[in-house]
Amino acid sequence: MTGESSPPPDRRPLIAFSWLWVCAPLAYGLYELVRKATQLFTG
Repeated sequence: MTGESSPPPDRRPLIAFSWLWVCAPLAYGLYELVRKATQLFTG
């Protein structure tokens, strides 16, 4: 080997944070949708 190369940066925390950033509001929206739909259909 002629040169030392550094390992690529670990992006798993960034990926996990990105998934959380998208999925948390989505889950809350789905929860509210189900809650209001049950109110609508049950009276």
